[in-house]
Amino acid sequence: MTGRLYLRPTGFVDAPFGHDGKVARLAGGLNWFSAVEIVGDAGVELVPVETFEARLADLGDAARTAWTNITSPRASLSLGERTVRLDQPQVVGILNVTPDSFSDGGRFADVEGAIQAGHDMAGAGAAIVDVGGESTRPGAKPVWEGDETTRVEPVVRRLAAGGVAVSIDSRKASVMEAALGAGAALVNDVSALTWDPRTAEVVARAGCPIVLMHHKGDPATMQDDPRYHRPVLLEVFDWLEERIVTATAAGIAREKIVVDPGFGFGKTVQHNLQIMNGLAMLHGLGCPIMLGASRKRTIGAISNEAPADQRLGGSLALAMKAAEQGAQLIRVHDVPETLQALRVWRGLRDTALTPSRA
Repeated sequence: MTGRLYLRPTGFVDAPFGHDGKVARLAGGLNWFSAVEIVGDAGVELVPVETFEARLADLGDAARTAWTNITSPRASLSLGERTVRLDQPQVVGILNVTPDSFSDGGRFADVEGAIQAGHDMAGAGAAIVDVGGESTRPGAKPVWEGDETTRVEPVVRRLAAGGVAVSIDSRKASVMEAALGAGAALVNDVSALTWDPRTAEVVARAGCPIVLMHHKGDPATMQDDPRYHRPVLLEVFDWLEERIVTATAAGIAREKIVVDPGFGFGKTVQHNLQIMNGLAMLHGLGCPIMLGASRKRTIGAISNEAPADQRLGGSLALAMKAAEQGAQLIRVHDVPETLQALRVWRGLRDTALTPSRA
């Protein structure tokens, strides 16, 4: 195979016991895989892990870097006084302090209600509560930064003061600055630092972790017939790789970067499903992966147009698919239900990883 090559871990097994030399651990987490797809524009080749390293010399620098990234553990995220370990999937609770978000717009628009909801999420086990004051649903219009700040700052301040690890979901530098000053410890930017020219400087100066999310177009137009010239996963990989380079050049430490494939942001139903099927490829970027598919329209599109508040089952299915492919952060509306599903998944993993004495 010639040209740029990408690696996708596959052939997952329950545990490495009895498979010495035949499996590799994915990003230092709870998943082991037995095969690697070598993916290029010309096609796909499936290679067993036990013979893969012998092939590396012929695959080029990009593939060798991807292999190192895929098999290296991810450092924990330091969020103020809190440490979020990334050797297992963690839940990020969505707290929209907006009147018009696609799923829960208006539900937490008042400060006290939003604060209580954030504490409830943290109490249920969410590692991070992600506070946003601007809807980025398809068709949404931008919100003035002053209004956005007024919405999020008191909520962030009270939650952080109460010991909650808070992230700020914004693409605007002034909102980020206000939220970070109020105690937020992570920035989640759906524009990947492309909306506001000051955002990279703000994040670098703060020294906080940043989520870089892939998107295609602005929220107002992104779902107007989105198209890709190559397989969507390869375009997403390349785009995120470029954003990582730009972020590190701006002074943001690589170990503080999280990537998000942007489920539903400039993507058709088929694009979203293709990304989910190949999600493990993104470990080749060497950064933790966050997946935000909760209650998204794709679920409704393949379940008789179920409305947003009736998409729990589909949300859980996508969350488990992400966990099975090693995603470290799963961003959801339904925190208790997702945590219960992940605890059952973790119980299965722990049992598989405990050698039987029978």
